[in-house]
Amino acid sequence: MCFLGISCSAQKEVLYKQVDTTKLYLEVHSPPEMDSTKKYPAMVFFFGGGWNGGATQQFKPQAEYFAKRGIVCFLADYRVKSRNKTSPFESLKDAKSAVRFVRKNAKKFGIDPNKIIGSGGSAGGHLAAATALVEGYDESSDDISIDCRPNALVLFNPVVDNGPAGYGYERVGEAYKNFSPLHNIKKGAPPTIFFLGTKDKLIPVETAEYYKTAMVRVGSRCDLSLYEGEGHGFFNLSKPNNYQKTVFETEIFLQDLGYIKKYQKKKN
Repeated sequence: MCFLGISCSAQKEVLYKQVDTTKLYLEVHSPPEMDSTKKYPAMVFFFGGGWNGGATQQFKPQAEYFAKRGIVCFLADYRVKSRNKTSPFESLKDAKSAVRFVRKNAKKFGIDPNKIIGSGGSAGGHLAAATALVEGYDESSDDISIDCRPNALVLFNPVVDNGPAGYGYERVGEAYKNFSPLHNIKKGAPPTIFFLGTKDKLIPVETAEYYKTAMVRVGSRCDLSLYEGEGHGFFNLSKPNNYQKTVFETEIFLQDLGYIKKYQKKKN
């Protein structure tokens, strides 16, 4: 199947947004041999880098894996300080635009608009969570009638607290009250899996535990998976064992939500 007039390769890029001369793309990883009669889940990945830098390729291994498991995966570029001289607020605007683009073009991509998973690491984890929880910070060119909220979240050591004791306060200031996912958890928050190393110097375990408590309080699911002795970025492919474990746990989480099916053993 070909979508949006682009090639039929498993990997392709589509322009999802342009701000002045800045063009932002989604790298698309589609399941092999897609069935045009079916609707597939989607997963949108946001790279980490403190809203300062980073690269879409960070989550390419995860995208390639989950594409083979029947999910249309998107690696989202977004504006960052080092390349675009922007603030975290522009990063969030772009993240919301990316989810809206995916949902708006659900039919063209062959996806179910009600099965969109937001994912990311560190500041990218913040963006994934914030698209679901934070109001406002919408691009003026966006059609805000299109929902930017993912239906589920897979968060890798995400920056969820932007308050005075959290990460990024020096850049967002008092706007943290509206910008910080931890401070904006409310009823209807999507089911979430939250991965964190116990030796992470940026996100304390206590913050993750409080996040889970707040989620449960509003009636939402939050699976907290702690990796003993691991630091920030422990989930990347550079640490193969942790990469495999987090992918496996994500697999189980998405199976439980009904987004992907369990592996079927082949009959001899």
